[in-house]
Amino acid sequence: MTGLDEMGPVDYLCIEFPRGSLNGTALPLLLDLVDRRIVRVLDLLFVRKSPDGTVVALDGRELELSGLGAFHGAASGMLGGDDLREAGAILEPGAAAILLVYENLWAAPLSRALRRSGAHLVAGGRIPVQELLGALDASEATVTSGR
Repeated sequence: MTGLDEMGPVDYLCIEFPRGSLNGTALPLLLDLVDRRIVRVLDLLFVRKSPDGTVVALDGRELELSGLGAFHGAASGMLGGDDLREAGAILEPGAAAILLVYENLWAAPLSRALRRSGAHLVAGGRIPVQELLGALDASEATVTSGR
């Protein structure tokens, strides 16, 4: 693994798939990002929440049946029991999810230069697309109403 001072920013995602929608059709795009060295997957965990609320990690056979076999064995152990419990608390019963930790390789040169100059990240975040669209709709409504 690359030294920490050489790494780009690291992000994590928990992506929920409602019951029956985890079919692997979008995940080849993640493989493409990895192949093009835009991101590096540091850890990946697939989980499912049963209707009774039990949360379990999907095994290799279940991944193959869901069309996700390319990701079998991509786990480093960085994600664990606490992450499984936290995902279980937010997932809907019957849903599946992908927990993903990845390095933004595209930003590594900028990150290195900033660190070497003494800069450090003091805040960050992500704006969900739904919130962005809502803000744009509200702004458009204000413009069209003449305000």
